[in-house]
Amino acid sequence: MSSSSASSQNTKRKTIPVKTTYFEMHQCPNVEVCAPMPNCIVTKIKNPTTDFYKTLYRSVGKDLLWIDRLMMDEEELRQIIQHSKVDIYVLYVDGKPAGFTEFDRRKSDDVEIVYFGLTPEFIGKGLGKFLLHWSVQKIWEHNPTRLWLHTCELDHKAAIPNYLKSGFKMYKEAIIQQPLPSEDADYFTK
Repeated sequence: MSSSSASSQNTKRKTIPVKTTYFEMHQCPNVEVCAPMPNCIVTKIKNPTTDFYKTLYRSVGKDLLWIDRLMMDEEELRQIIQHSKVDIYVLYVDGKPAGFTEFDRRKSDDVEIVYFGLTPEFIGKGLGKFLLHWSVQKIWEHNPTRLWLHTCELDHKAAIPNYLKSGFKMYKEAIIQQPLPSEDADYFTK
């Protein structure tokens, strides 16, 4: 670890209060999984490299202040994304990454959609609904007791309506302190 990264980790990070909404479902809903355009394919990424994952994560989360995974130590991130019970799927449209979804199945009967989103150029084309419905169906193949996720007011405005229309029920709201990018670090261009 370089001295600059050690000192930046010791500096207290600025945060902002953000309303966070939690959703869950306890049975597989009857939703139609229908691609809104031709040449859509969802592919599981097995043992992704941290560089590949970070590129994908940045492409979706840059405008939404997704920095949690970018602040992680490389080994910690690698252990998460390469875990046998963490599933990462990429939505491709005409061979180009359009978004991704990440499920965490490490708790026995609980599955969390940890990350879910589209790259900016693919928003507004019906792909969010498609990928969410696809994700829900895929997760229920593992027979969980509960599927859950959370979103916050920094996420896309269509997130909450999309979750509700897909069969999720809100069960909690909270204010969390969202870390902000360090002034001396550019997480989005590395």
